[in-house]
Amino acid sequence: MATATTYGARDHARAQAGTRADAMPVVPARDWAEPPCEAGHLVWAETVAGGNYTHRVLARGTELRLTDLTGSACAHLLLFVDGRPWERLNVADTVKVQWNAHLGENRLLLSDQGRVLASIVADTTGGRHDALCGTSTLVRNVRRYGAGTAESPSPAGRELFKLAAAKNGLTPRDLPPSLSFFQGVRISEDGDVRFLGPAGPGASVTLRAEQDVTVLIANAPHPSDPQDAYVCGPLEVLAWRAAPTGAKDPLWDATPEGRRAFQNTADFLASRGIQ
Repeated sequence: MATATTYGARDHARAQAGTRADAMPVVPARDWAEPPCEAGHLVWAETVAGGNYTHRVLARGTELRLTDLTGSACAHLLLFVDGRPWERLNVADTVKVQWNAHLGENRLLLSDQGRVLASIVADTTGGRHDALCGTSTLVRNVRRYGAGTAESPSPAGRELFKLAAAKNGLTPRDLPPSLSFFQGVRISEDGDVRFLGPAGPGASVTLRAEQDVTVLIANAPHPSDPQDAYVCGPLEVLAWRAAPTGAKDPLWDATPEGRRAFQNTADFLASRGIQ
């Protein structure tokens, strides 16, 4: 179909309606072929290509499942309280308060104000995540792959975060250190970072939003990935309506530190009339 004229371009564009690419959002989300929840509860369904990003505001109680489809994705994640972006994921406090740098099921993702932004309610990776290294940078990717801008063949995670942030009214100064899922690392006794790699195709992690949050995701190779080539597979993102963690949930009282973080969150929400 000729696209040399405005009418031709319009007709060509309209002819693409209904075409599905391997990586793209499904709109409306309820049209996703195999929803993991009750029919009609899916609110976000998307496949994110390697070297790409996505973002969404999720209501409190929404569950978000990330799946590494091919065993080569790396989901770098940032969270901000919706409407109050100065309260954001604090990776250092997440590690320090819970006395543990290893992310996994029943761990909490905390803000710098001691409140819970999200909880990890399921994890099939065996803890192949990282809360220590952050994401890749432009300088690092230029040195490693020869390019690192968002438009290049090897975009850095931070460059992708900048675009996702801009679409939510945030600037590069608002971007704190991130955490990453599906590519594990451990710290050796001599202090070196030891890259463990992925958990394999189909591994997933499920988060539960404990406040209304803005989610930024950059799907880019882990900065410690030893491969010479820029390798990053597709990431499946599904989110559905559910309920936030309540005081009777075992996760609420799983640890003294977690209980205090949930209490801080409930107290803050109660003052705003949110139960």
